[in-house]
Amino acid sequence: MNLADWIVLLGTLVGIAAYAAWRTRNIRSLNTYLRGSTSTGWGTIGLSVMATQASAITFLSIPGQGFESGMGFVQNYFGLPLALIIVCAVFLPMYRRLNVYTAYEFLGQRFDEKTRLLGAGLFLLQRGLAAGVTIYAPAIIISTVLGWRIDLVIVFTGLLVIVYTVTGGSEAVALTHKWQMTMISAGMATALVVLLLRLPDGLGFTGAAHVAGALGKLQAVDFSLDPSRRYTVWTGVFGGLFLSLSYFGTDQSQVQRYIGGASLREGRLGLMFNAVLKIPMQFVILLIGALLFVFYQFAPHPVFFNQAEWNRHAQDGKFAALEARHASALAQSQSAIRAWLEARASDDAAREASARAAMVAANDRADAIRVEARAAIAAADPRAKTKDSDYVFITFILTELPHGTIGLLVAVMFAAALSSKAAELAALGTTTTIDLWRHFRPLAAADERRDVRVARRFTAMWGLVAVAFALFAGFAENLIEAINILGSIFYGVLLGLFLVAFFLRHVGGSAVFFAAVAAEALVIVMYFSLNIGYLWYNIIGCAACVAFSLVLQTVLPPRVRADEVRAG
Repeated sequence: MNLADWIVLLGTLVGIAAYAAWRTRNIRSLNTYLRGSTSTGWGTIGLSVMATQASAITFLSIPGQGFESGMGFVQNYFGLPLALIIVCAVFLPMYRRLNVYTAYEFLGQRFDEKTRLLGAGLFLLQRGLAAGVTIYAPAIIISTVLGWRIDLVIVFTGLLVIVYTVTGGSEAVALTHKWQMTMISAGMATALVVLLLRLPDGLGFTGAAHVAGALGKLQAVDFSLDPSRRYTVWTGVFGGLFLSLSYFGTDQSQVQRYIGGASLREGRLGLMFNAVLKIPMQFVILLIGALLFVFYQFAPHPVFFNQAEWNRHAQDGKFAALEARHASALAQSQSAIRAWLEARASDDAAREASARAAMVAANDRADAIRVEARAAIAAADPRAKTKDSDYVFITFILTELPHGTIGLLVAVMFAAALSSKAAELAALGTTTTIDLWRHFRPLAAADERRDVRVARRFTAMWGLVAVAFALFAGFAENLIEAINILGSIFYGVLLGLFLVAFFLRHVGGSAVFFAAVAAEALVIVMYFSLNIGYLWYNIIGCAACVAFSLVLQTVLPPRVRADEVRAG
């Protein structure tokens, strides 16, 4: 990075944060601080909802997912549009009618305080851990590639987001989300254009797409019934539906983005904005990864993309031999690709089939060497992270983009981290203030100014907790998968609580409380003992919570059943 990159990076990040803090410095209303302005339109709501979900992990990890595994990850979002329609029809009207600050207030009104505390506790546990991941994820990658100290990166981003989120609350979050999403969109479009321009002469987008498809990178739909496969149509439509429904309908970081708009209509339009655009956005990001795969068939690239980790062992002759074999395999793969393209243009089906088989075999040999490289690193240091797909896109940014745009794309990663982080901190602070502090200090509910001060303190506290967690964190999974796995363990049960609340009016607080505890225990045991796609845990947790609630409601003493059922 040169001076121009630094100016773009620091100017955009600090400028947006300072602008939000200045614009919202005089907020004293608890309603505005926790829910944002009552005049917020659907466009701001839609961008804020999208920015909350699209963290830095999205833009670092998903291109790597496309590079390594192809387009199949997009199936993870197949259930999202239907989930958002359900949220618009059921969840959002109820939240607005009851005028709640948090989703878990609804559980307290429908059931009892212990169920409300359970729902809030599940959210705080899951989102509190995820907040550490969202700040750690870009920090570990960017610090490794750029050679920066990871602790300084974590502290800088953490303190920056804490300042403007604590100052302006939900209003500051929505304000920054608009500018951050604009910058993110411009940055990703720039990266795509540069990538297409960097493809070899005569290949172009169409040729690259043909090569990616022939090598299995464009298979976006898998109808396999194998439960151990992580991404299929079935996991996406059913597991993805439940994951999206629980995330958008019960996770306070999302609920807080759409319950405070100008009207019910504005909230619905903001959610439908995401229902229409989310899958295309993820598709394009994955497509960038698939095109990167083709680009690196023709451009020199490392056998292991985390070069900082590789260089720790590079003096070993075994690693030098792997590099030489990888370079030779790439040359063979490139020749095989060009031969296939020529055969394809000749309209000779037999020749094309033979050339395609040779191309696939050459690519498999190159991939096998990359597998050997990861195994060599693991053998040299069992604690080393051997998953390097998260480093693919940032490597392209730093080696192929012109100066100025490098700063823009690095700023995109940080802006995405700040956008999701800010929404999480605002939600954690709101939930702690409304569902915990007010529960144990009910007299404080009448003192609005004091509640705003308390909310600011809790928001700052969660920010510091997330920074501390990130400083001592380490994750082995692909980062986008790590977030979804963590969510799948908790979200299904949380969704089950809300479905019982909405649709099973005869079930009371004690039944659903103990059912949720049992269902969560079941999911955790299954996760550590079975090998099934993690998206299924959303369905299992939700179904178990609902089923256990019905069973427990029939066995509880009649007096308990009668006293605890409330009007929804």
